[in-house]
This record gives sequence, structure tokens and C-alpha cells, in this order.
Amino acid sequence: VQLQASGGGLVQPGGSLRLTCAASESRFNIVAMGWYRQDPGKQRELVAAITDTGSIDYADSVKGRFTISKDSAKNTVYLQMDSLKPEDTAVYYCNAVGRDWELALHDFWGQGTQVTVSS
Repeated sequence: VQLQASGGGLVQPGGSLRLTCAASESRFNIVAMGWYRQDPGKQRELVAAITDTGSIDYADSVKGRFTISKDSAKNTVYLQMDSLKPEDTAVYYCNAVGRDWELALHDFWGQGTQVTVSS
């Protein structure tokens, strides 16, 4: 599975950005997609994820501000980020979990997209 992420950039505090991640067609059945972020010197952390059945998980720090959604027909996931804070600044990575024909799960990562929140 190849993941193509877009939508990062520079925004002022309180502003909004929308990240998009499209997964290529493949032999894997995608069971979940999501976004992680990473600051230099820190571990990569989950921001939000959504499963193929629609279950959603958010990091506590983004609840109420970020919204994850998906278009299953397009294998695309979106992250709407509102009320952005400087502490949201990080490289954001798209993730997909795919199941193969033997039901084994595999992790796939897109290229990172920089989100900078600064005045």
C-alpha cells in the first residue's frame, strides 16, 4: 500500500488545516487508517485513527478540535484540524493497517507532512 499525504503548512494559532491521505489500490484489505505526529527528539504519537467499521480514536490533546473522516470508496482519510495550537506543530504521518490473504496485519506509512502553528 502506498500512501500519499498532503495538506500541511503554516498556520496561525486558532487557524485550521485539513490533511488528506490517499491509499493506493493493493492486494491488502485496509482495516484502519490514521494520523500520527512526531516532534524532533520525541516518539511518534497517535493523533487520530478510524477503522473500516467506523470506530474512531483520538489523542486526548486533540479531542474536540480535530476530526477524522474517511471515504472508503476512495481509500482516503481526512484530518480536519481546527483551533490549532503551537503545540500541534509536528511532522504528521499517515498510517494504514492492511490485512493480507492470510489475515496477517501490516503497517504502512506515508511521507510526513509538516504542520507549523505559529504567529
